[in-house]
Amino acid sequence: MNPGLSYREAAVAGASPVRLVILLYEQAVEDLRRALAAQGRGDIEGRTREIDHALVVLGHLQASLDKDRGGQVARNLERFYEQLRAGLVEAQFQQSVAMLEQQIAHLMLVHEAWCEVERAASAPVHASPPAQSQGEQEHRSSGEWNA
Repeated sequence: MNPGLSYREAAVAGASPVRLVILLYEQAVEDLRRALAAQGRGDIEGRTREIDHALVVLGHLQASLDKDRGGQVARNLERFYEQLRAGLVEAQFQQSVAMLEQQIAHLMLVHEAWCEVERAASAPVHASPPAQSQGEQEHRSSGEWNA
């Protein structure tokens, strides 16, 4: 039994949609890091296999976009995935360590944004502020704010 696979299966079971997206980003980064290691060993077949798997993961991420409800964010992510895909194909063709590292950096930036979304979604909701008098509401709505 593969302990890594068992861990992933446990992590996926019951995970939120945001957590699943985060796990896919982590898989893509892991794939590309293995591709870099394979390239360092001169293992062209291994590098190709890992990049190909990262491309499959990107396909899953792209296919999961809800373009109807996602609006501009979904369109931006779709462009990001297309650019990332093009960058990976080019890195494979050029056999470029720098290009692979750049794609990993891009993935890590967006991964961190998804992690922030997850943290915000799981943050405790604070009680609403105390009710304000009509005078306070009018004063604050006039554009002036006193701390």
